Amino acid sequence: MATQKVTELSSHDQIRQVAARYSRGVDRLDGDLMKSAYWADATDDHGVFVGNAMDFCDRVITSHQRFIATMHCVMNHAIEVDETAGTGNGEIYNVTYVFREDAGRKLLETWWGRYLDTYERRGDEWRIKARICVHEFTRSDEVTSHMAIDAAKFRQGAADRGTGTPLGL
Repeated sequence: MATQKVTELSSHDQIRQVAARYSRGVDRLDGDLMKSAYWADATDDHGVFVGNAMDFCDRVITSHQRFIATMHCVMNHAIEVDETAGTGNGEIYNVTYVFREDAGRKLLETWWGRYLDTYERRGDEWRIKARICVHEFTRSDEVTSHMAIDAAKFRQGAADRGTGTPLGL
């Protein structure tokens, strides 16, 4: 019984790492990292795109270049696995912040939703087999003021977008 619980906990942790790779890949514009969250034959239904997940990743890396920055925050990740079958399901709550410029105005857009995932283990590795992105709510706010900090002294978030390497690592 204890071994079974350790195996299940290990699977849950591996699946959470899959979700983290996806989000980090999107936000850092790292297509290979993003793709590593999916099986090559996986599907993704993001509303504006429904199809092969590898094609979806390529589209996102291209389309997200227009943003100054994005930040996918994943939380409340409920996971159920069937260790014998090597399958699982998950529901992830997601808040995404998109910072962009439009006609000289800086906008912060916030997206709330969920990812409904089907996971599959092949060998000893878990990845997403199918994902459905569920939209809950969006909001757009013009950024007219900033925090009273000397932001220029910080490394800027866009500095490591598309490099595949976090700053300082």
